[in-house]
Amino acid sequence: MQQQKPTQSLQRQLGVLGAIALGLGSIVGVGVFVSVGIASGVAGPAVIISVAIAALVAICNGLNSAQLAASHPVSGGTYEYGYRYLNPWLGFTAGWMFLVAKSASAATAALGCAGYLLNLLGIPASNYLVPTALVAVVLLTLVVLTGIKRSNVINIAIVSITLFSLLFFIIAGLPVVLSAGLDNFTPFFQPIADNTKNPIAAVLQATALMFVAYTGYGRIATMGEEVREPERTIPRAMIITLGITMLLYIGVVVVGIGAVGAPTLGAVTSKQVAPLEVAARTFNILGSSWIMAIGAVTATLGVLLNLILGLSRVLLAMGRRQDMPSFVARLNASRTTPYIAVLIMGTVIACLVLIGDVRTTWSFSAFSVLIYYGITDLSALQIPEEQRLYPKWIAWVGLSACFFLAFWVERQIWLVGVALIIVGLIWKTVIRKLVMSFPQE
Repeated sequence: MQQQKPTQSLQRQLGVLGAIALGLGSIVGVGVFVSVGIASGVAGPAVIISVAIAALVAICNGLNSAQLAASHPVSGGTYEYGYRYLNPWLGFTAGWMFLVAKSASAATAALGCAGYLLNLLGIPASNYLVPTALVAVVLLTLVVLTGIKRSNVINIAIVSITLFSLLFFIIAGLPVVLSAGLDNFTPFFQPIADNTKNPIAAVLQATALMFVAYTGYGRIATMGEEVREPERTIPRAMIITLGITMLLYIGVVVVGIGAVGAPTLGAVTSKQVAPLEVAARTFNILGSSWIMAIGAVTATLGVLLNLILGLSRVLLAMGRRQDMPSFVARLNASRTTPYIAVLIMGTVIACLVLIGDVRTTWSFSAFSVLIYYGITDLSALQIPEEQRLYPKWIAWVGLSACFFLAFWVERQIWLVGVALIIVGLIWKTVIRKLVMSFPQE
């Protein structure tokens, strides 16, 4: 592997608490505020099983990511791991799928933020949804350009508000759930609305959708070059982050379904993209829906912020290896921000906001992210035994689960995903010669 010049290395500024805040800010957002409703519409109350299975898969992948990030702590995540432990083709595929999937996810987060905000202010979303989302993308791109330290301060504030709103939802909703009993949980395997899937298929599809809601922990790995004591900090931050997230998701799903029922959550998500806000209206607590709406706005802003950070770092890594034009790897004078990569990803996200579809984007993200983490698990299998922090079977479980679940999303979604992988490989084999003509750093 080529050695990078010292001027191309980012400073290490994050500790355990900062990395946990980064992970929570990346995870707790569009997933818990939107995907819970989407998955409930697919699997009914059995989505609880999907949440549990997705958490187990995420924990396996989190440990594998932590193992890799501790062994090879540089920006780029699985893109770099694929190059180091597998081969350039799989490394490139991981980076390419990350850019495609997470750019779409970032656009979805921006649109979700705009929708919740406009609903909170009582402004019709039809005329102002896209312009408001574009403003959010521009503002947070400017924040990321100021550097990781200032971005993380803002991220901690956002995460705090989001966690408060979710804890409020769980605590305030429990009395409603207890008074309703098991009515909204029976039958546990409810008839599927489109009658095209059996209960097991529905649970597996919902598991794939819910897995995406956990995957922000990978942002800790992609920021590995900027974490202090990465061998100690990254594994601890990932495990703690996933533990907190799992407990939150289980609580939110149980309260949401218990309060209004899974069919209602699914229907509301399709029409208003605000399932938790609607559920909170049944709590009979003044301002409960406002609390959830504010929490959703801050959560989606947090996800957007962290996606811009993570995407720019992966693009930085791809520029270093000449898989993208080398100028995208340029850093600012203080070596705290890959400013060209940030501007490019902000522009791509803004373009996707103009054409984004929330439901389709989420399903596409599920396929792409599962492929990405499948390559992560495959990379973890190659780590020498003397360097291994966790048992090898964890990598096998993660690998099998990712590639199995990836093809339980809608057929048209994974077909498009496979087509995009092919497009990416064509770029690498045919067009990369043009990239090499750019001036080298």
